[in-house]
Amino acid sequence: MLPDPVTLLTELASIPSPPGEERAVADRVIEYLQELGIDVEEDDAGTRIGSSAGNLLARLEPADGGGRAIFLCAHLDTVPPGGPIEPIVEDGIIRNAGGTILGADNKAAVVVMLEAVRRVVEERLPHAGIELLFTPREEVGLEGAKAFDASRLRARTGYVYDYEGPIGTIVTAAPFACQVDAVFTGRSAHAGMNPEDGRSAIAAAARAIADLHLGRVDAETTANVGAIKGGTARNVVPERCELHAEARSLDETKLAGIVQEMLDSFTFAASLGGCEVETTVIEKYRGYRIARDEPAFRLAEEALNRCGFDVQTFDGGGAADANVFNDRGLRCVNLTGGVAHFHSPDEHVAVEDLEAMTRVTLALVAAAAGS
Repeated sequence: MLPDPVTLLTELASIPSPPGEERAVADRVIEYLQELGIDVEEDDAGTRIGSSAGNLLARLEPADGGGRAIFLCAHLDTVPPGGPIEPIVEDGIIRNAGGTILGADNKAAVVVMLEAVRRVVEERLPHAGIELLFTPREEVGLEGAKAFDASRLRARTGYVYDYEGPIGTIVTAAPFACQVDAVFTGRSAHAGMNPEDGRSAIAAAARAIADLHLGRVDAETTANVGAIKGGTARNVVPERCELHAEARSLDETKLAGIVQEMLDSFTFAASLGGCEVETTVIEKYRGYRIARDEPAFRLAEEALNRCGFDVQTFDGGGAADANVFNDRGLRCVNLTGGVAHFHSPDEHVAVEDLEAMTRVTLALVAAAAGS
């Protein structure tokens, strides 16, 4: 007998699955679907992206050709837990008694999607075709989704539940993002005997950072320097310093502008300090915007309304697998799923929200079948 959703979530959450170590959770998902009589295909993405598991794809064929097929996607990895995971249920809330993350991001979505499909199968509910996709290494750059061959999906409309907040919010936009790395090279010297012979790479990097617009640049754009490393000893003028930055924007032109500002600041600060600088810019993911009149949005709105939720829209500042699928020509909408405090020891989800999101998923299936 298959477990109820709460039991399944506590089971999955108790299995650590940091990026690259999703095998045990993937096997449990495969086992669950096979018990429902659903075949699961696993691709070779794991070997290509450094994970113990590939992308899992399962498919329910439609009874007839009517309606709109949909795909549902959730990721199997969590941020590294950094401690024990001991899921408990207290006063209707599922949380971790171990003082670290619960992993409801994104295992609550995994559970909701599995439970909804179980009910579709066992209750023989009508649908126009449902595909389930479970990805590895989402938390470190959407790597599983990027490595997945999206042409394998028959559905052109999909949904992820990967934004924290109360049920009812539809994420209508997500940002474009670039990572920017810089390596400053100066000249080492003894800091006490002949500092004038040195060229401080750390001082050059610090000058560059001080000139940047960081944090909330504007309503659509953010920038951050997240790590800096350099030097060998307190009495040596540092010859090398590297920093790692990122920029995000809902507007691709603004993103290009803030990235160019970073590069210009790095170059100018290096020249002032008598140093050289090497920079690398890598596109992390592409952004998207979903219009309210698109079928993917309308189906989500209809499903939420059927379940008694007022719909709100939100332009997000984070990315999800939806970014990848939208970039590949599919329309994939991100919904909040009731999980609170992603990536923190306070992460939790209410039992009633697990049940509500199962109803929302079934309403999505029904709306798509009738579309």
